[in-house]
Amino acid sequence: MTRRTEWPGSAAESGEGSGPGFAAASTDGSTPGSGSEADLPYEPAAGAGRGRGSGPGSSPGFGEGAGRRSRSRSRSSGSPSSSRAEKGEPRDPVEQARNICLRLLTGTPRTRKQLADALHKREIPDEAAEEVLSRFEDVGLIDDAAFADAWVDSRHHGRGLARRALVRELRTKGVDATVIDEAVGRLDPDQEEATARELVARKLRSTRGLDRDKRLRRLVGMLARKGYGEGMALRVVRRALEEEGEDTEGLDEPF
Repeated sequence: MTRRTEWPGSAAESGEGSGPGFAAASTDGSTPGSGSEADLPYEPAAGAGRGRGSGPGSSPGFGEGAGRRSRSRSRSSGSPSSSRAEKGEPRDPVEQARNICLRLLTGTPRTRKQLADALHKREIPDEAAEEVLSRFEDVGLIDDAAFADAWVDSRHHGRGLARRALVRELRTKGVDATVIDEAVGRLDPDQEEATARELVARKLRSTRGLDRDKRLRRLVGMLARKGYGEGMALRVVRRALEEEGEDTEGLDEPF
């Protein structure tokens, strides 16, 4: 009597069961043969064919292992040029600099100094970096003035930062002093004080129950960290405390 032998590949094809390697490959719960990425280890026909055609003496899973070895060889046999292409690293330093800058500018404006520092860190030659940065400035991809204007607007309205804090931050971004002065000069003094009052009003509740001097130090210190001058900070805090009924006598003096 001829005995019929069920091989792992035939069971998977018929849907009657799964071989040893199939369950491991289907960890995402997808159905075999559905075309999902989990099925990819079973696509090479060469490995599966050797497993089914090797005779009853073959061990189950032979075709699967051969397929893995075949794929491993194909992945490791790429040429150096193809490896560079996959990594997106062209040989030309100008092209390298261009690609780096484009990646860094995607979704986030940056100053020329930030991009120059990034190129230097990646060991791009100075000549290539200068060529690319100047070209990006010419076409408007780098605009430190627009960056500074947007930074002041965002950080003032979003974080409540005053002029001094904004100047410090823009300096760390490498923006020119003249450009910084123009950007922060557009911040209206009345708006700056109104923002300081809003900050104090939000913080005031958490200081209730403390003595007056401690409340004063906390509130003025909070404004100072955000770049507000001592005179404005004292004035704003005193008004807020007076509105709560606190005695503010002597609070005009620096401490």
